[in-house]
Amino acid sequence: MAPKKLTARSVDAERRIGHHADAAVTGLYLQVTRGVAGPARSFKFRFTSPVTRRRRDLGLGCTSDKSLSQARAEAMECRNQLLAGKDPLDERQRVMAALRLAGARAITFDQAAAQCIAAKSPEWRNAKHVAQWTATLATYASPTIGLLPVNAIDNGMILRALEPIWASKTETATRVRQRIETVLDWCTARGYRTGPNPAALKGNLAQLLPRASRTKKVAHHPALPFVEINAFIKALRTKAGISALALEFLILTAARTGEVIGATWEEIDLDFGTWTIPASRMKARREHRVPLNIRAMAIVKSLADSRTSAYVFPGHAVGKTLSLSGSAMLEMMRDMPEYKAFVPHGFRSTFRDWAAERTSHPNETIELALAHTIRNQTEAAYRRGDQLDRRRKLMEAWNAYTQTAPHHTVTQLRSARI
Repeated sequence: MAPKKLTARSVDAERRIGHHADAAVTGLYLQVTRGVAGPARSFKFRFTSPVTRRRRDLGLGCTSDKSLSQARAEAMECRNQLLAGKDPLDERQRVMAALRLAGARAITFDQAAAQCIAAKSPEWRNAKHVAQWTATLATYASPTIGLLPVNAIDNGMILRALEPIWASKTETATRVRQRIETVLDWCTARGYRTGPNPAALKGNLAQLLPRASRTKKVAHHPALPFVEINAFIKALRTKAGISALALEFLILTAARTGEVIGATWEEIDLDFGTWTIPASRMKARREHRVPLNIRAMAIVKSLADSRTSAYVFPGHAVGKTLSLSGSAMLEMMRDMPEYKAFVPHGFRSTFRDWAAERTSHPNETIELALAHTIRNQTEAAYRRGDQLDRRRKLMEAWNAYTQTAPHHTVTQLRSARI
């Protein structure tokens, strides 16, 4: 049956599901589909692409938003594009891209950064990342590029933001560069800019800035020598409160500050003597089982009977119970004059040095106790399980060492044979 000309009345009255051609303009169709409240109607232009030689459909809008005469006018424009050897759908996409780029003039780097942070924040492990991203970009990027349209930012502008801090604050500068790159990548994905990312390092800024690994000065966490650990434990036990117990627990488990203050009673198995930290709270994003030695178990049991919070080491705020503050243990060490030069995280190095110098435990076992990722591929390939039993022996030995005052022995040097 030959197609008939559509009319405004026939468009509104058509209920047959399918495509109904309009004889007035070749390629224009009224599409009727099933809707919740009855038939749904829209206009569509169907054509064979002069580029791919395949049939394509271009939606022209719902009949409630567009009149038949408007649909015919758009369909005629599409036919003119076909006669010129152009694909109407490709042309539509080019126009939309151009409009988005034009809109980039209205979005500045600061605005893009705020939207990018909001979009990416659900994937971050804690809320501190939002504050860190916001603060570093506001401090080091905004003064130079914050008010500029994202499509106008180039290499020179990125360099002006980074060069003043690249040598003096290399670690901060590298993070700022990475965050600017992420924001501009987000802008490209959203259609706000095109072309290479001016904040990219490889093949770009790497040729213009000194290599960060040769510039930055590594500042290790101050670590207490392991021969002094017994004296520190004795001094620590003169302190009262949750912070002192949390710090001793941190030392005895060789755990990180965030892992300890975030520990919940659900993670503690009092019967089996283990603390299972979920992957979401671990730096390596893998679940980690910690064998609790005798003293660590004693600390946990002393808190179990009087628990008032889901946290093992709770901190109290007005009207609610929270985990212990991340700075609580550091503040306690600063109140101990002879130890104020050290930090809680440094006790992991204290434990590592002791295990390497005073025990015969394999390096793999020690690294597992510290929840480190094994970088040696051969060593990692032969890893079997998490060596919980071996690590329990290691941690019991560490507990025994912390409880015993060091005794110094004199080793007589023998002359070398010639």
